[in-house]
Amino acid sequence: MTAWTMNDTGRSPVANLPTGETAAQLVHRRLRDDIVSMRRRPGDVIFEKEIALEARVSRTPVREALLRLADEKLIEIVSKSGTMVSRIPAEILPEIIVARAALEAVTVRAAAESAKGSDVAGLRAIIERQRETLATGDIDGFHAADELMHRAIAEAGRLPGLWTMILQIKVQLDRYRRLTLPQPHRMEHALAEHEAIIDAIARHDVAAATTAMNRHLDGLRVSLAPIRDLNPDYFSGNVGAVYDRWAGETV
Repeated sequence: MTAWTMNDTGRSPVANLPTGETAAQLVHRRLRDDIVSMRRRPGDVIFEKEIALEARVSRTPVREALLRLADEKLIEIVSKSGTMVSRIPAEILPEIIVARAALEAVTVRAAAESAKGSDVAGLRAIIERQRETLATGDIDGFHAADELMHRAIAEAGRLPGLWTMILQIKVQLDRYRRLTLPQPHRMEHALAEHEAIIDAIARHDVAAATTAMNRHLDGLRVSLAPIRDLNPDYFSGNVGAVYDRWAGETV
């Protein structure tokens, strides 16, 4: 969990809000980042008073942020029991990955068709950034570069709006993805898959780019069983049945 650090003047984090961002939006963004990055784990209790004190805001914007997170199914607010981070709903992961794979097949196909030299150079620079984070074991940095690469592919295909749609549907999948990265050689495999995608885009090989992207996203599907076994308390729903479904499907 990240701290609500003050700036060099010791002022509250809300004292220097980005233009147009309210205190409630700041609290929502910070808590959401903590939950999606798994700094706050499923089942962790969230104390409204504690967040208000750390952020140096009243409890009203904290309540607003928590209600929004509850709408996003990232937390559970139980009357008289408290607030906690929601478990990852395993039963909806198949639908999410199918939807993401369908949208990213469109973006990577468009990128392979229309990417310019500067687009490819930008993508290769992101790959290099991932290689550097891998060398230092920087999981957060690796994930950030991963997100940047997928967004850059959509932009190279002149379809940035599709990436916005993908962001909206994959929040629960992202929580699961963060559990896969520390697994032995998972980041190395992801890097190799990214390189195959970018190489195909650079060659304007639409079929190879699409196949490489599908193979990359399919890796999430086959990782569910070991992740489930290592973190059984992080998931809700019939995880075993979900894995059985995935085992017989092709993304």
